[in-house]
Amino acid sequence: MFGNYEKGLYNQFAEVMARLESVEKLYKKNVKTLNDRIDELTEENKALRKENKLLKDENARLKSIINNDSSNTSLPPSTDQKGGKSANAFNGRSKTGRKAGGQKGHPGTMLTKSDIIKKIGSGKCKHKIQTIGIVSDSNYITKYVVDLSVEPIITEIRIYADEKGNFSIPTQYRSDVTYGENVKALAVSLYSEGVMSNDRIASFLNSAGGGELCLSEGSVYSFCRKFEEISKNSIEHLNETLSIKNIVATDATTVTVNGKQNYIRNFSNIDTVVYNAMKSKSIKSLKDIDFLNKYAGTLIHDHETALYHFGTDHAECNVHIIRYLRKNSEEAQNKWSEDMIKLLSNMNKDRKELISKGSSSMPAECIKEYEEKYFSILKQGDKENKGTTHKYAKMEEAALI
Repeated sequence: MFGNYEKGLYNQFAEVMARLESVEKLYKKNVKTLNDRIDELTEENKALRKENKLLKDENARLKSIINNDSSNTSLPPSTDQKGGKSANAFNGRSKTGRKAGGQKGHPGTMLTKSDIIKKIGSGKCKHKIQTIGIVSDSNYITKYVVDLSVEPIITEIRIYADEKGNFSIPTQYRSDVTYGENVKALAVSLYSEGVMSNDRIASFLNSAGGGELCLSEGSVYSFCRKFEEISKNSIEHLNETLSIKNIVATDATTVTVNGKQNYIRNFSNIDTVVYNAMKSKSIKSLKDIDFLNKYAGTLIHDHETALYHFGTDHAECNVHIIRYLRKNSEEAQNKWSEDMIKLLSNMNKDRKELISKGSSSMPAECIKEYEEKYFSILKQGDKENKGTTHKYAKMEEAALI
């Protein structure tokens, strides 16, 4: 009986062990399944982290593009988005505490009575007298009003026959009706200086003439084409004048030609300006400009990389550099770019003060001090750039430095 008991106990123990082994196998299988799932989730998490980082970088890049406007880049104000920052909101100036308007000690630009008397005496201005009050021999107070008189004038040209009865008609009068030199000069000036379209020029001059000129777009185009022909030698002379200058500034203005975007590029110094029509800002288009192929001085421009293929040296206007620095301050959130803005603004302020005092150059010690501050700020920027979070802001900041 005791043997049967042991046998029964053994059988029960064997059954329990079998069940435990079965449960253990099930648990091992579940653990393996869970471990496999953990591995899958770990890999998925890695992929999502990587994707999330890429999306954050892309978001920073797109945000940088969206935030670009005329206040922090070289984009024209016409590209600013509605409801965004006002164009050129940042100007790099610091408050002076002075009231708006003319400043004490600064020479005024108003015309004086003596100026007017000289103009009347020269005979170049029509002199009219208007009275207020009862006219008498007593003293009166004189005030002057300077204005323009715009009215259409029709000049009748009468050409008489010579001794042989022949009529010698000058070339400019071959047509029965032509436009005078003043109309042509105004049209050409508005086209070149004002960069106005032919239809707007015709509309403006027709309005100024009280609707009596009946000027067409075709006439304006003809005036400008004829002026182009007769001005070729003058333009060549201006190009030669600019080509020997050490420094020449250049910029391009967008214009629409037959519905397509084109450009008018100028090259200038203090007393000379030459305009060139261009279909694009590409290197290929720039190579078509004779002046650039010959020029061996410094070009001042808005960081147009295509222009670095011409000239021997390059400089940028501080206004545009300050825009790039402002953009960096907004996106990288680093201090060095604000410090650089202050330095450049102060340098310009000191330059203007020296010019107003008749100086033609800065003292050597001032230049040395500026250089030390300049390179010190760049070193500071290099250090701060290492901690810039966003990938694209970091890259653009490094390029700016």
